[in-house]
Amino acid sequence: MNRTYKPAEFASLVGRTPQTLRLWDKKGLLSAKRTPGNQRYYTDADLQKALNLDIKEVDKQVIVYGRVSSPKQKKDLQRQIDSLEAFTVARGLAISKTIQEVGGGLNYTRPKFLELMALIESRSISHLIVAHKDRLCRFGFEYFQHFCLSHQCELIIANQSEMSPQQELM
Repeated sequence: MNRTYKPAEFASLVGRTPQTLRLWDKKGLLSAKRTPGNQRYYTDADLQKALNLDIKEVDKQVIVYGRVSSPKQKKDLQRQIDSLEAFTVARGLAISKTIQEVGGGLNYTRPKFLELMALIESRSISHLIVAHKDRLCRFGFEYFQHFCLSHQCELIIANQSEMSPQQELM
């Protein structure tokens, strides 16, 4: 029996996002079927094809991520992004997307941060460039670094200056 899958379920099975599936459809790598109501669905044959797709490194994104804690720091955010973009280009990487966010580093439910996590989890990112470790998260950076590596995402910190534990808490 040939089973059918809704896009979200199918994306989960192949370790990608529904947005990636739409991109694959657009590029002709995969072809979603349509219900009479024009809803997309996939079959077991599509699942087998998707699991065997060789997703090239060039299809992955290079993301620049900048964050500041408060709206008063918007000018700092723009300087941070400008600096990161120059750093990234100097390394010979073509930027696919720039993500800017205003929010506290202890808030792990920031919308852009969650979007970034989903992109990493779907293995859609080859490189993630940030200014400082604390721009991603105040604590637990080593876990985040491991998460990136385990999902084939190279995490690049532009400014590697180290702070003492007391400085970091402040």
